[in-house]
Amino acid sequence: MGFNSFLKIFTPSNTVFYELFEKIAENVATTGTLFKQLVGEADFTKRSVLAQAITDIEHDNDELSHRVFTELGRNFITPFDREDIHSLATSLDDIVDYTYSAAKKIVLYRIEPNETGMQKMAELIEQGALHIKTAISELRDMKKIRNITESLVKINSIENQADDVFDMSIERLFDTEPDAKSVIKKRDIYQVMEVITDKFEDAGNVIESIIIKYA
Repeated sequence: MGFNSFLKIFTPSNTVFYELFEKIAENVATTGTLFKQLVGEADFTKRSVLAQAITDIEHDNDELSHRVFTELGRNFITPFDREDIHSLATSLDDIVDYTYSAAKKIVLYRIEPNETGMQKMAELIEQGALHIKTAISELRDMKKIRNITESLVKINSIENQADDVFDMSIERLFDTEPDAKSVIKKRDIYQVMEVITDKFEDAGNVIESIIIKYA
């Protein structure tokens, strides 16, 4: 083995992980925006088109996440802890997966997502997705730690707000929805949407761990 080849084994491919995470974060942000558009769309056909766009991104994101795990196996040295890389990739992938699931259920159940609670949850999901993108984009050089910490604080606030919206929406659903099947369908969608915001917080916790160790 040549000396240069030997060095490659011990040289971290720093950029590859940052590039992959930035692409994944872009997918997170895009699905968040598309999901908010879907929830605000009155036309069923247009909602279906938006759901398909989210599905396509979800498939792409699976490939990107797989590449992160592949790079972990190929690189002896990584830009930050291997466990943090794995946890971050998993939590970001979960965000997209659950957003896809919520979009799919809205279309599959033929629910009209025009309730105040669903609209507010979709708004929070879009905000959380954008803050995830901001935090991830600053990890490459960590020169703007304040931008990261501000996004993490907002992500935590969004998760708390989503819990409140979820509780009030479920209570209102049982009080006002006369059709039992609709109650079951809508509750299922609300539960998935609430999980999305939990996954934002999971990703935020991993990012916080990274900046504490390496900033």
